[in-house]
Amino acid sequence: MITTDATPGSPCWLDLGAPDVPAAAAFYGAVLGWEYEPMAEGEDMEGGMFRKDGRIVAGLGKLTEEGARSAWMIYYAVADADATTKAVERAGGTVRVAPMDLGEWGRMAQYSDPLGGEFAVWQPGTDTGLELVDEPGSLSWTELYTSDAEGAKEFYGAVFDWQFSDMELPGGGGTYTLITPAGLPVERMQGGLMEVGRQDLALAGGRPYWHPVFAVTDCDAAVAEVTGNGGSVQMGPEDAEGVGRMAVCVDPSDADFVVLTPEQT
Repeated sequence: MITTDATPGSPCWLDLGAPDVPAAAAFYGAVLGWEYEPMAEGEDMEGGMFRKDGRIVAGLGKLTEEGARSAWMIYYAVADADATTKAVERAGGTVRVAPMDLGEWGRMAQYSDPLGGEFAVWQPGTDTGLELVDEPGSLSWTELYTSDAEGAKEFYGAVFDWQFSDMELPGGGGTYTLITPAGLPVERMQGGLMEVGRQDLALAGGRPYWHPVFAVTDCDAAVAEVTGNGGSVQMGPEDAEGVGRMAVCVDPSDADFVVLTPEQT
C-alpha cells in the first residue's frame, strides 16, 4: 500500500502536464471527483492542485516541453536528490531536470531511465507531498511498462534500492514484478513493472512509461465518465483475481492512467 509518510523510494507526488489545463481539470473532476485549485488567485489556470475531500491528490500544469506527450509524472521520495542524481547517472540514466530547490517546500529532479522511461524524485522540505492516497479518488499503485524488465530492475534497484518479487500472471499472461521500498515489509508494496512488446508502448513512441493507478469505488462508473468526457479505454473493465476490477484509460490528451476498484477482503 502507498502511504503519505514519504519513506525513501516510495511514491510521494504526481502531476500531469496537459496542453489544455481547464479541459484536464474538468475531465479528472468528472472521472475522479477532484476539485481543481489554481496556484494563484486570478491565474489563467496554467497550474495548480487537485484536491479530493479537501486534501491534495495531484498537481496539474501546462505542458510546455516541445515535442513532449501529455503524461503523468510520478515522483519518488528521496533523502538526497543530489546523491540520487549521481546514482541515476552511474546506472546509465539521464538527468532531464537537474536538482533544484522549490523554496522551503523541497528539492526536485527529473530523469529518464536507460530506455527513456521518465520519472522524478522529491526531497521533502516542509512539504512531504500527497495528502491523500490509497483511498477512492487517489493514487493507490504505480506501474511501469517496459521492453526490458530485467534491465529495469537493475536500474531502479541501483537508484532506489527497491525490493523486487516476481509473480506469474494467470493464463500465461507473463511475469509481473512487485516493488517494495527498501527495508519495508511486503504490506508496503507500492507498484509493479511488467515487460511488454514495443508495440504495446506506442503511447510513448516505443519507450517505457510509468502510469498511476487511481482507486475508485466503482470501476464501471468511472469508465463511463472517461468515455463520456472524451477519453478512451485501452483495456477493461475486467476483473483481476486478488486485485479487483480495473481498466486502463487514456484521457482526451492521450495521458494514460488506470482506475481500480480493489477486491474486497
